[in-house]
Amino acid sequence: MISSFPWPDVPAGLACRGDVEQDARPLADFAFRRDVTLFLLSQDEQDATLVRRLLAPSRLTESLVWHRHLRDARLLSSSRGAPVCILVGSTPVGQSLSDVVRWIRRRAPRAAVLLLGGTNKQTATKPHVGITPLAGWVQGWVDHRRTAPHEFRREIWLALQRAHRDTAPVTVRVEELIAQDSALLERGLLPDVTLRGDGFTTGLHYAPGRSHALLGGDFCDVVQAEDSTVHVVMGDVSGHGAAEAALAVHLRLAWRTAVLCGQSQLGQLRLLERILVDERPDEDTYATVVSLVFPPHGRSIRMVSAGHPGLLHRHSGKVSWVEPQPGIALGLFPGRGDWSEIEMALADRDSVVLFTDGLYEGRTAGGRLGEEGLLRLAAQYAHLEPQAFVDALARGASLLAAPFGGLLDDVAVLHLGWNRSGRV
Repeated sequence: MISSFPWPDVPAGLACRGDVEQDARPLADFAFRRDVTLFLLSQDEQDATLVRRLLAPSRLTESLVWHRHLRDARLLSSSRGAPVCILVGSTPVGQSLSDVVRWIRRRAPRAAVLLLGGTNKQTATKPHVGITPLAGWVQGWVDHRRTAPHEFRREIWLALQRAHRDTAPVTVRVEELIAQDSALLERGLLPDVTLRGDGFTTGLHYAPGRSHALLGGDFCDVVQAEDSTVHVVMGDVSGHGAAEAALAVHLRLAWRTAVLCGQSQLGQLRLLERILVDERPDEDTYATVVSLVFPPHGRSIRMVSAGHPGLLHRHSGKVSWVEPQPGIALGLFPGRGDWSEIEMALADRDSVVLFTDGLYEGRTAGGRLGEEGLLRLAAQYAHLEPQAFVDALARGASLLAAPFGGLLDDVAVLHLGWNRSGRV
């Protein structure tokens, strides 16, 4: 159970009017009358001992909650809505002061944060060095090894007052930090389809349908085996939310693992369906998937489709539509997949383009763009190099749909092909 300590009763004449006046106030052994929640985060037991001694004259020792490790510090806010002050002492091994403060700000954006400079290496000898980079994130610094009890309690009060005054700006900064972290996480989950060497060419366009997001329910990946065989997958999880985006990441990573473990294309699809059924947010969620294998000889590709749209075949400056033998989408009828592997011949420097249905489902002046409209659009860009072709195709479809709300679904486009002679 968390104890509480009273709020300092400050004379009306000493009301806050900025940091300069606050810091210039006469010191006093304040009386306390309002509940506050107080935490200490430090791996050093000596910090806890010193802080208890400093708080003891005002009975604040009873309200102090000490956490040695961040993983144990779950109670960083008060369920009663009382103000919170978090004292930060010696940081855990391998974590900087900035890391700890950021961790706190994500979980307790409205709390006052007071740094203890006596044991923290970043603030022990040069306080400004540790605090300056954290300006706006902490409400003060105090050397608890050289501070008298009444001064220490005064610093707590000042930190709480600054936090109360700066609540809105701090909350905004925390939201910005969380958004930045989310973007970094999503960016790290996106595949890198660029292969080493110059034998195989890829081009990628990926755009989620969700606003302010980097990941959607579409997924794709490319893996090149040690014998130079190139394995490719593209899929589309039904739905457009964060849960579908997370499921798409599960499926992509599971497919990559299956390829590296040497599973066949049919075995890969069976594995993905099992994972989808176990992880999907509801029983109606399904996924369309297409899997391709490009042998190093370059004369053909092996293809398996589970309800996925067709693909574009680029040959001698022309573009044609290829519709693979259809199969049941993953998760529609678990365990009853009727997938089959087919082979498609390729000439030298032929390439194929995979995409999800979001590319051609947009509304245009003539109605839905559809497969035929997409093929006509692709023919206009048949002379372009792979990445330029992909970019132009996605941009063209987007421009056609722009007057009618744009492309509302996730869109993934992947260009693939050997760029050398097919004879090896």
